[in-house]
Amino acid sequence: MTINLTMLGQLISFVMFVLFCMKFVWPPLTQAMRERQKALAEGLEKAVLAEKQLESANDAAAVELEAAKKQAAELIAQARQRANQIVEDAKGQATEEADRIKLGAQSEIDQEVNRARESLRARVGELAIQGAERILESSVDQARHQEMLNKLAAQL
Repeated sequence: MTINLTMLGQLISFVMFVLFCMKFVWPPLTQAMRERQKALAEGLEKAVLAEKQLESANDAAAVELEAAKKQAAELIAQARQRANQIVEDAKGQATEEADRIKLGAQSEIDQEVNRARESLRARVGELAIQGAERILESSVDQARHQEMLNKLAAQL
């Protein structure tokens, strides 16, 4: 009987232990497991949401990058166009400057030709006087014949 009583005592102790555990140990453990399960579920939901946000942010970044590339390409095209325009303007100004310089040079040449003609006329007048002096072997008064020399120079 000792074994039966021991077994009965162990059975009662075990039942009391199970009841104690069911009343005081299991509820906090199950509550902690539920909270942990809930936290894990929320973490997974947040991870999925964060992944979706990351994808949308990557898409937005790609769109912004494309827009920036297009804008940069437009700015480069405008800069090239402006550079070509500046070059064309510079060519036009250089052409105008060259024409102006040509006109100035032509005017200077014309003036030099006129001076040379006047110099030649004066020199021809002097040579004519010297020739006349030699022919006449006498001195010709230059003051008296100045009007005649001017007419002769104008005809030449």
